Amino acid sequence: MEGSRERTPHSGGVKRRSKSQSYRRSIRTCFGVASGLSLTPALTARRMNICRKAPKSQNITEKVKPEHLALLVKTEWQLSYVTPLYQFRHTQLKTYARQLSAFIAAEKQQGLAVEVGGLQNTFKVSFSVLQGLAETNDDPETVLIQVVTGLGRGRFSSRFRLHFVILSLFLLKVQSKPMFARQEDPPKTVWSGWLSCINGNPEYLQSLPKDFTCLPLFCSKGAEGLSSLVKSWLQRTFDCCFGPLDINQTTLQWLAALWTNCHMETNIQKLKMIWTLPVVPPLQVTYTVDSDDALELWRSTRESSAEKSRGAEDEVCIDFSEVTRFMQGLMSHFYRHFRVDLSAGELNQVSSALGSAKLNGKIKISSSRYLISIFSLLTECALLKMPI
Repeated sequence: MEGSRERTPHSGGVKRRSKSQSYRRSIRTCFGVASGLSLTPALTARRMNICRKAPKSQNITEKVKPEHLALLVKTEWQLSYVTPLYQFRHTQLKTYARQLSAFIAAEKQQGLAVEVGGLQNTFKVSFSVLQGLAETNDDPETVLIQVVTGLGRGRFSSRFRLHFVILSLFLLKVQSKPMFARQEDPPKTVWSGWLSCINGNPEYLQSLPKDFTCLPLFCSKGAEGLSSLVKSWLQRTFDCCFGPLDINQTTLQWLAALWTNCHMETNIQKLKMIWTLPVVPPLQVTYTVDSDDALELWRSTRESSAEKSRGAEDEVCIDFSEVTRFMQGLMSHFYRHFRVDLSAGELNQVSSALGSAKLNGKIKISSSRYLISIFSLLTECALLKMPI
């Protein structure tokens, strides 16, 4: 497979400038201009792996707390990539929570000043570490961010109380679904997001200067307005930048093959794919394949290369050429029955009992047993998408 090429730092030795200067350079990076991180003497090419280990069922509840897993699975997440965070410290999460609370409160009041923690009784921001998701020594621990509302009346200074009451009445009129809960509402998590790096490229991670923490995969759920506020605060605080992480055709094909391979251990029930064909008006085709039929095709596709795909530790590896032949087999079968050439269209969505993934960057994992394998693939995609 011919993957996209990116340039990554191979060695350290970056001289930091002022916060404002480095932040402006990172923002320019989003538009294709070199940032401070790219000013390293040695550069190396990156491309997506054409071969990866077959996913295995893992009982990760032995490493990850069940309550943490419950937050991650059976939820549809919007994916983004984020460049390395400057001077981010896992030991300062409580401080970050207070600072982000103050930032959201100030934005909520549309510019009215508020002291740090001044609205903690109205809503609360929490940062926490999700232990156990890191797969290698180079992977930083995953960080979860949550915004909870409905925690009681906030402590306003008297000079701002009247202004806030008037502003709140105005917002209630113009917002059919308010972003923040009313005073009588019970506590509710209105926004969640997590920064993660699972099986990140070791060469890239080790090449970063020590002041940078690489958590390239950002998953969020909740109001888009809150997502924008959280991203804005992270960018200003850690000199990073965000971008959308679409799940492209190649990744969707990988997921279709990987989930089908999982049927040997776990019943995936069915493999469902949605294509859009370039006709006027656009035609959407839903193609559902019985799990046993999909596995039979997958096994026949792999028979010729099963032996050579075994690694030194007798772990079965999957090559992208096998994925391509599998998808071609599925499309050929569809053409024989319906005389519709799916290869002329665009694959928009893949789903099974294990999860779903969409071209627009939304993913849901329904089983924690394959969470590590899927998010390792998405971490790789995020690293490839980063402009530095």
